[in-house]
Amino acid sequence: MRRTPLAVLFALALTALIVQIPAAGADQTFKVIVHPDVEGGQIPRDVLSSIFLRDALRWGNGNPVQPVDQSMRAPVRAAFTEQVLSRPFHSMGLVWAQKIKKGITPPPVKSTDADVIAYVASTKGAIGYVSVGAEVPATVKTLVVID
Repeated sequence: MRRTPLAVLFALALTALIVQIPAAGADQTFKVIVHPDVEGGQIPRDVLSSIFLRDALRWGNGNPVQPVDQSMRAPVRAAFTEQVLSRPFHSMGLVWAQKIKKGITPPPVKSTDADVIAYVASTKGAIGYVSVGAEVPATVKTLVVID
């Protein structure tokens, strides 16, 4: 069977993507941050998943929740997807294609940890995640993820 150049390029691109995605492990590789007005100091993993899959649209007090995602190229997004959404990173395109058909839009995407922090700090009800090594300023609050 002869491979076309396009098929070879696709295979190489897929291989490069898979190599960059960290395996989900027991150690959390991200921090969850929220706007300082969000109540509480912890969040159940299943609630966090519902927020980022846009199944939960409001906080417990009725205020709108505003999730923000990291870039598809960010290793922290792959880790978050696998550890919180409990889905393989590569499957999310199909998940969102199905949700978009139902009129559900994915969260906005920011390119860097700093961009996510700035969005969360300036947006009431916002929630995002950053790399575990990111310095979190006092303009946002960190939540503990519980099972």
